[in-house]
Amino acid sequence: QVRLVESGGGLVQPGGSLRLSCAASGSIFSIAMAWYRQAPGNQRELVASITSRGITNYPDSVKGRFTISRDNAKNTLYLQMNSLKPEDTAVYYCNKIPPIRLGFSEYWGQGTQVTVSS
Repeated sequence: QVRLVESGGGLVQPGGSLRLSCAASGSIFSIAMAWYRQAPGNQRELVASITSRGITNYPDSVKGRFTISRDNAKNTLYLQMNSLKPEDTAVYYCNKIPPIRLGFSEYWGQGTQVTVSS
């Protein structure tokens, strides 16, 4: 069974921090995973990735501020977000790389809203 459940979002002031969590079904957790985000009116973008061996990668927009990690024993993915900016406001999702496909559609969890505002 495929299941992704994101949590940990909320409202935070600029410069603040949040830690997101993603509980994934065991069938998909052994491979490369990522955090994505989608702001209103924008396409979904990848903000952090991690391989099954723990190698991480980030786009320049979040490098040095975001840290992705995983607990393979718990099938859980994390995203530590520091020095948050208003432009980080978005719904955050976790998924495989590439995203899970069910039939002709991609599967996504419900996501978790992150709002950075004073």
